[in-house]
Amino acid sequence: MSTVQGARERARIEVTAAIKDEARRRLAAEGAAKLSLRAVARELGMVSSALYRYFPSRDELLTALIIDAYDSLGAAAEAADARALGSGSAPHARWIAVCEAVRAWALEHPHEYALIYGSPVPGYSAPMDTVGPASRVANVLIGILRAAHQGRGLALPPLPSTLRPEADRMTAEFAEGLPPQVTAALVAAWAQLVGLVSFELFGQFNRVVEDRAGFFAHAAGQLAHGVGLPTV
Repeated sequence: MSTVQGARERARIEVTAAIKDEARRRLAAEGAAKLSLRAVARELGMVSSALYRYFPSRDELLTALIIDAYDSLGAAAEAADARALGSGSAPHARWIAVCEAVRAWALEHPHEYALIYGSPVPGYSAPMDTVGPASRVANVLIGILRAAHQGRGLALPPLPSTLRPEADRMTAEFAEGLPPQVTAALVAAWAQLVGLVSFELFGQFNRVVEDRAGFFAHAAGQLAHGVGLPTV
């Protein structure tokens, strides 16, 4: 790469970052539904036609922000699990550490959390590009369950026979190697984890739960029990 090409690439990276930073500020101020490329360009002192060279549409900018949010959350979960594993923690403790990392990230990045787990943005449909980043936290949890299954074992949660075909399908698609009973419980636990975080972040726990950190840690432990993780 020539010196000129390198300078152009660095400039493009810097402008792209500035556009996304301003878009995040707009999200915090007005919400995703009101995100406008023209407004972002105006705040950055750019003409709209220049911004379109970086993001041809609002949906492409939204997709970039969504992928960044999922990747940031996924990195936080992966780092928490790596720390827990490095300290010799059992799978049960690793699960709780990852859940607490998800909560901590959400509290630190409330508007980005709302973008990926809040109300759908009218007129926007997430492309397949978001699937991989969106799966990172779940993949960490699946990895913890696989380690437990291959180690001391898992206590199989109950599963109605009518749901066995669905549990088999989910296991084949994204949780290979886990018992189908555990896969079904995992999906339910993931939904409950997001619900717990959302209730706290969006105010549903106001005047209900005071010790939210303690309540969450207990709930995360209950979720670990529900997917069959032994406590030791």
